[in-house]
Amino acid sequence: MDIFAVRKIIELPRNVADKIAAGEVVDRPLSIVKELVENAIDAGSTSIVAEIRNGGKTYIRITDNGSGIRKEDVELAFKRHATSKIRSAEELDHIQSLGFRGEALTSIAAVSRVELITKTAEEKIGVLIKVEGGEVLEKEETGCPEGTTIIVEDLFYNTPARLKFMKSDAAESTLIIDFISKMTLAYPHIKMRLVNNGNILFSTSGKGDIYSNILTIYSRDTGDKLIHIKEKSEKMIMEAFISPPNITKTNRKSQIFFVNGRHISSKVMENAVTDAYVEKVFEGRYPIAFIFLLIAPEKLDVNIHPNKKEVRFDEEIPVKDFISTAIRKGLNTGEAIPEMRFDSGETANRKEKQQTGEEQVDIIKLLYDKRRQEENEPVKAGSSSFNEGTLPLFEERLNEIGEVYKLDNQKYHKPELAEEDTGRNEAIKGFDMTNLTVTGSIFGTYITAVDEKYLYLIDQHAAHERIFYEQLLLQYQKEEKPQQIILTPIISNVTYTIKNAASAMLVFIRNFGFEIEEFGPKAFIIKAIPAFMSLNEATDFIEYLLDNISEEGVLENRKKIAAIITSACKSSVKAHDILEKQEIKRLISDLSLTKNPYSCPHGRPTFIRLSQYEIEKMFKRV
Repeated sequence: MDIFAVRKIIELPRNVADKIAAGEVVDRPLSIVKELVENAIDAGSTSIVAEIRNGGKTYIRITDNGSGIRKEDVELAFKRHATSKIRSAEELDHIQSLGFRGEALTSIAAVSRVELITKTAEEKIGVLIKVEGGEVLEKEETGCPEGTTIIVEDLFYNTPARLKFMKSDAAESTLIIDFISKMTLAYPHIKMRLVNNGNILFSTSGKGDIYSNILTIYSRDTGDKLIHIKEKSEKMIMEAFISPPNITKTNRKSQIFFVNGRHISSKVMENAVTDAYVEKVFEGRYPIAFIFLLIAPEKLDVNIHPNKKEVRFDEEIPVKDFISTAIRKGLNTGEAIPEMRFDSGETANRKEKQQTGEEQVDIIKLLYDKRRQEENEPVKAGSSSFNEGTLPLFEERLNEIGEVYKLDNQKYHKPELAEEDTGRNEAIKGFDMTNLTVTGSIFGTYITAVDEKYLYLIDQHAAHERIFYEQLLLQYQKEEKPQQIILTPIISNVTYTIKNAASAMLVFIRNFGFEIEEFGPKAFIIKAIPAFMSLNEATDFIEYLLDNISEEGVLENRKKIAAIITSACKSSVKAHDILEKQEIKRLISDLSLTKNPYSCPHGRPTFIRLSQYEIEKMFKRV
């Protein structure tokens, strides 16, 4: 069965239509562009051209080379709840297409002047239909290529009250540019071109390369250092491009999520990204993340909201864990190590603007037309036809990671996945710091080391904080607490308030391996400390705990415990402490054994690297 064969449009029975979330009215040009582009994708198009004028207020044209609409179905396509994408209420449980409600053309035609030209491969001649305010004005046969072209003009001409709610032309066009930009990432195998007021903003190749589209649409500065991730489980497949921890933004606008080809907003995926970067980025900074998740349609509910941008996972925790684990694995590679770069003033200023998020203001400027002459071949007409669905469009992406979806009895069933691809997983390894050759230290703060390609600067304070933090957490979680008895016990004097909370605090402190007891009305005595601590570290740490812990639920809250340990790590090795060579080697060895050797608990990098090429650039050798 041809998955892109033209299916007859039917008007859904009332009992099916009533189970579909109530439709939204068309509220702005973006609504129209979104619906028509999604219809073009559902039609199996390999080329889509979107053209807008005046932010889409006066003119929108979507042209594709999809399967087209049957001649006898053209008028029916403009009726409410008329669609080829579902047949029964049961199919709502495993939606495979981007659209399914059958409301788009009805809603668009009700508030604008619409012209539709379409032709299927089986028909020798196409058909043209004109609709204004929901009324068919003209219908005739016409010569045209296979596919569909829809032209929407004079939006809200018959409901002028809505015009005042629209933003400026630039603001409306920005929303459309942002949407088309995201769709180029989800469908890299489709050639997409966007024309704004007669100017080609961008045109993608349609060669199936997501990364190439990221560079084309979002600029090389955004995509240059992204880490590529591919991961699979028995129920999910994910491909992602994420930034290393040193490349962040001031907001989440650069976190873009897709599920089964649908661009969505998702707290589940957002939280997964946040968890993966915990302790790796500063508070108030957000990594870049382009995440493409594939999941069996029956495990997902897309019939939540009329704009179809919200979805509900049947099992949220496994989805969150799958994404965060895959990202953490990607961050535990050499690609995540920050690199020093020396740029010209202009480039540095531009990067500074990007780090503060100011580039969002200049989104249209970023979408320059440098590739407008790369593709000169004519594009076929088309769009808006309805057929089996969109998940088959992902076969090209799935095949790259060894998975194939199969269509069986008009339903999608995800086959059992093969055993874990051990070869691929073995390739994802953490950076081995033990191979570095230590060359010394500078300013009593930064350890210098080299390998064959890079010079490394290791922040000894940040490195020790990371080691100290993980040792403390591990010690707290262990049942047995290795201790060392100290010859002269430590006496710590406290206030009456702290002393009053003694019973709760003593249990908490003992969980780290301290042997501590009350000693008079306002003091504690410490007779043993954790085995991995020095006496000075133990003294500083216990002072911090006694000064800052109260009995307000701290002991029961893991997040608070982790936060307390993070803050207490400030008592670790300080900058300007002079370390002997053996101490340096031990520090690097201990750091390499941590779960996250790349940043301290506060999110600062523990080390950065400078390539030989960058050094030679400074000396004008290249």
